[in-house]
Amino acid sequence: MTHPDDLHGGRAPAATAPHPLDNAVWAALTGPHAHLADRAGLRALGEPARAARYPADVYAFAALDDPADPAAWVDLHRLVGPATAVRLKPVDAVPDGWEVIREGLGVQLVDTSLRTEPDPEAVRLGPDDVPEILDLVARTRPGPYLKRTILLGTYLGIRHRGRLIALAGERLRPPGWTEISAVCTDPAHRGRGLATRLVRAVAAGIHARGDTPFLHAAAGNTGAIRLYESIGFTLRRTSRIVEVRSPAGPATGRAAEFVEPAEFGESAESISHRSSKNVVESGTRPRTGPL
Repeated sequence: MTHPDDLHGGRAPAATAPHPLDNAVWAALTGPHAHLADRAGLRALGEPARAARYPADVYAFAALDDPADPAAWVDLHRLVGPATAVRLKPVDAVPDGWEVIREGLGVQLVDTSLRTEPDPEAVRLGPDDVPEILDLVARTRPGPYLKRTILLGTYLGIRHRGRLIALAGERLRPPGWTEISAVCTDPAHRGRGLATRLVRAVAAGIHARGDTPFLHAAAGNTGAIRLYESIGFTLRRTSRIVEVRSPAGPATGRAAEFVEPAEFGESAESISHRSSKNVVESGTRPRTGPL
């Protein structure tokens, strides 16, 4: 098991190599989740694809090999098609021609001292449990969970009188790391430590195969962040998350100019749902709501 000696992981790559958690969605799609990666239409071009995405009913994010490379955005345009909404993280700047629909701040935390243990009440959930999972997620809003998200990894639940009341599981899997996600508890059963128990149980399985747990949270979700820090997670980074719409025309090989985002103005503990500078100037009104 590779517990981190610092916030970048105990067996960090050479300084010149990117850390897998710096671009976790891409690292997962080109690593353990490569079998789920959609790169339709890019392989035929005879060059390495610089964009990929999860199936829309598994996880609502795409990824770029290098978000600062205009050619990667051209590949993403080819992948998703014209005038199509897609979510990305982390992104510092968006090329001209892409509309920023909404954006926010997220935090990434890594396991530095988490105590893990199986839970005798936790049961492994499968495809037959998805309707119950979706119902619990709709009532508690821990983040996106879709019809086939269960394919991403192990999901554990706790039941009370046969009803699912708490959930946690695995989502992104960059090499050597596994994200804990969908942590939620029915409001009527909060205050009993069920979420913490499930996080420890999911993490026990992650440690057993030699990976290190990490997780993401909205920067404004200070209660969850405090909980995760109290049980052994450490804040690693804050990053910008965007939902963008691709240009209306067909993708071309011409690299567009990047548009730097406006200053957020808020601390890392708040989320901003505002458009980037290019959208503000065009008069496009961004949507609001959680990413």
